[in-house]
Amino acid sequence: MKETLRQAAGSLLVVGLEGNELTSMERAWLKLIRPAGIILFKRNIVDREQTRALLTESTGFCAPHCGAFVDVEGGTVDRLRDVLAPIPSVQTVAIAMRFKDNRNSQNPTRDSLAHEHGELVARAAKSFGFNSSFAPVLDLALPESRRVMETRTAAATGEGVTAYAREFLAGLAAQGVAGCGKHFPGLGGGTLDSHLETPKIERSWPQLWKEDLEPYRALRDEMPMVMVNHAAYPLTADPARPATVSKFWMQTVLRKRIGYRGIVVSDDLEMGGVAKFMPIAEAAVATVRLGADLALICHHPEPILQVYEALIYEGERSAAFRKILLARARESARKCAKLFPAKMPAALSAKQFEALRARILRFGETVAKAAAQGLA
Repeated sequence: MKETLRQAAGSLLVVGLEGNELTSMERAWLKLIRPAGIILFKRNIVDREQTRALLTESTGFCAPHCGAFVDVEGGTVDRLRDVLAPIPSVQTVAIAMRFKDNRNSQNPTRDSLAHEHGELVARAAKSFGFNSSFAPVLDLALPESRRVMETRTAAATGEGVTAYAREFLAGLAAQGVAGCGKHFPGLGGGTLDSHLETPKIERSWPQLWKEDLEPYRALRDEMPMVMVNHAAYPLTADPARPATVSKFWMQTVLRKRIGYRGIVVSDDLEMGGVAKFMPIAEAAVATVRLGADLALICHHPEPILQVYEALIYEGERSAAFRKILLARARESARKCAKLFPAKMPAALSAKQFEALRARILRFGETVAKAAAQGLA
């Protein structure tokens, strides 16, 4: 039973690495944990050959159908910009879409910009060996969060966000790359960065349901994954707990009222938004208990091992949690097997890679010009 619990605990974790090649210590704990996936950041990425080698080795310790994750939204959140080409921001693409829509409501180019944005993100990710990008952002572009979110958001309305995200997700899917809507239930009304603090978003339940949650309701069946944030919502039925550890948000709203059946991912459990609310071990147990299929721990080995042992300990201590943990592991494995291919995407030739770089640069010029005209 203990070995089964160990396998289950590890299979719910997505973990980060410290450098651009595995250390002997990382090989040891990866072999022990056997995580569900690997997430890489700028610190891990030198070039595509090195990145593919790192992913090949590290995912070799994971399940056959594991996630190879990266954050490529475009703009300020683009881990590949320095090693490939800068992909334009969500905001720039969305403004370009609106400008073309205003010029000609029958212009098919309008929606194809968001589709091409998703396609280029997918092609970029695949060229480095990734099978998933944690994008698109579904947060509303509200004044409260402008300083924090900057150019990461598409529109101030749920309708506008949905129009962009639907095409972006389709572009990802066309290339066989899994997208992830984030940050449920919405950071648009937040003034604090959840990497550092727990944002307290004072939007009423009717506002949240009608506006912030509109993209999640509309795209329920089109999003392979949803990432849950670490903000609290004082004007709702759960006024204090971050969404990642809230039964109201994880179960009542996301799973029941919205009816989402895809993979639910916690935002990084090392972030201050949840870490300042409760210890990381408690947060991991809580988010798994409430329905997370995957739990992110993105940076350091100590909390990764701490979370792993906490899940096992709680499974040994509580028969109820043991049942949840084993069931969650089976369900997560089923979803991952359906979503993630067993083989890494094929490598591009040098000529193909340069052609991709050129295409991204041309796309950036196109949307920048259209956005500038739209703002003029």
